[in-house]
Amino acid sequence: MSLNHIRPWRNIERRKSRQIMVGSVPVGGDAPITVQTMTNTLTTDVKGTLDQVIRSAEAGADIVRVSVPDEASAKALKEIVRESPVPIVADIHFHYRRGIEAAEAGAACLRINPGNIGDEKRVREVIKAARDHNCSIRIGVNAGSLEKHLLEKYGEPTPDAMVESGLDHIKILQDNDFHEFKISCKASDVFMAAAAYQMLADATDAPIHLGITEAGGLMSGTIKSAIGLGNLLWMGIGDTIRVSLSADPVEEVKVGYEILKSLGLRHRGVNIISCPSCARQGFDVIKTVEALEMRLQHIKTPMSLSIIGCVVNGPGEALMTDVGFTGGGNGAGMVYLAGKQSHKLGNEQMIEHIVEQVERKAAELEALAKSEA
Repeated sequence: MSLNHIRPWRNIERRKSRQIMVGSVPVGGDAPITVQTMTNTLTTDVKGTLDQVIRSAEAGADIVRVSVPDEASAKALKEIVRESPVPIVADIHFHYRRGIEAAEAGAACLRINPGNIGDEKRVREVIKAARDHNCSIRIGVNAGSLEKHLLEKYGEPTPDAMVESGLDHIKILQDNDFHEFKISCKASDVFMAAAAYQMLADATDAPIHLGITEAGGLMSGTIKSAIGLGNLLWMGIGDTIRVSLSADPVEEVKVGYEILKSLGLRHRGVNIISCPSCARQGFDVIKTVEALEMRLQHIKTPMSLSIIGCVVNGPGEALMTDVGFTGGGNGAGMVYLAGKQSHKLGNEQMIEHIVEQVERKAAELEALAKSEA
């Protein structure tokens, strides 16, 4: 049994929400929190877009969103949907007909923005297309594109304005007897987004899509998203997440999983616990961790690995992980398996040996999971 389990004092009680389907993927209810990303290629570049979709799926993306800004993109979407290994969400802005075309092309979900999709009549046409083609809808409220009347009412984008926009749009869907929807209230300001999401969570039982929009580059966006999404997830809010980064979509997926793993909400792959290193280290911790992160990317089974430079915290951390290595003296360290001292190992053999031990443990855990299924 893996030591990477959830302890009672670490449990997060998730907000109760309805469950909907995004293609074959359940969102909300007791389903795992899904991780999403979005392609940044031209959708008409089918090969390039599919390459990003497939790489994102291999990194763990459950759902991928694709922009559909024009008729040519809607036509390309059909082939993308057909070849994609995961459900595709069509991102729709301004032109409601793109939403109809995307539903016809096989999109699993339509993301529509209340601030720019058009009047209620046009929304009804999109709803009909979604219903006819078994397609869910995400109401995607964004602080940067609120309806004019709400900006006039509140004077500027505010959490109240964002939530009012979302609830108005929920009413339109419900009045048309359409209930396969989720909702988001995104802002680039962490405080505004967090306040809006908390209000939204109290106002509806719809599944909630979390995101801090336009968060920034890889480092700054990761930090901003970890703070904003992390606090909301800690409160039990959120059924699906997208980390918005000015970076490769695969990086968004990686960061999304790291946020969920840090809160014990979802586990995928190897969780490496490592020290920042100091003069006490018995080997080069930083280079070792960099190498192991690359070498262990193929592992999908949830498990834990500790890489600690010295004996101050090393043995204690190793007790809590599936595989561990603690630096010692004379160019060697101690290997731990299942939390127990196993054998000494020379530093020069460390990386290959640890990869071997992790792969072996992953195979054992996979076999155990199959036998219990």
